[in-house]
Amino acid sequence: MLLPFHDPHLLEAGCDEAGRGCLAGSVFAAAVILPRDFYHPLLNDSKQLTEHQRDQLRTVVEAEAIDWAVAEVSAQEIDRINILKASFLAMHRALDALTRARPELILVDGNRFYPYPQTPHLCVVKGDGKYASIAAASVLAKTWRDEAMRNLHQEFPDYGWLENKGYPTQAHREAIRQHGVTPWHRKSFQLLPNDEQLSFKWE
Repeated sequence: MLLPFHDPHLLEAGCDEAGRGCLAGSVFAAAVILPRDFYHPLLNDSKQLTEHQRDQLRTVVEAEAIDWAVAEVSAQEIDRINILKASFLAMHRALDALTRARPELILVDGNRFYPYPQTPHLCVVKGDGKYASIAAASVLAKTWRDEAMRNLHQEFPDYGWLENKGYPTQAHREAIRQHGVTPWHRKSFQLLPNDEQLSFKWE
């Protein structure tokens, strides 16, 4: 059973990211402020849901949240500042994009976060399975990122992004061997084993 909020006296925003461990594509993050009486029987950590359930919940959350926003940090930015900083930057951008309400407390999935100016935060390990607002943010971040990877697949169909969404599957790495690195690959990541040479056919 997900908790509706951490402090009943504060307006809380849940934050979570998606795509941190991928070899390609942006990292996405969402910030969600839910009504105090919000409940949906499907809502849970997005990794525990089917794609269809996540899509259903995305519609519900976007319609019923007090406020929500999704933001991304590109592969090029990830290479420049590293994936940890990029994940926090994506969350900050999502918080910046909230327009209808300003949170008084930020609930963050995980054990680390860069403070958001003038707003206290609480890091919650496995928070997407504990707090409804973080679970809702995990659903939005995941569904928005999956949609972005489906769109990129149209331009680069050889990498299996419809199925792997940019994650390091064996098929994805084999495609990198055969077709080279796209502009959407994270070149600061180990795309292939150390003894293999990368090809930049798309550059």
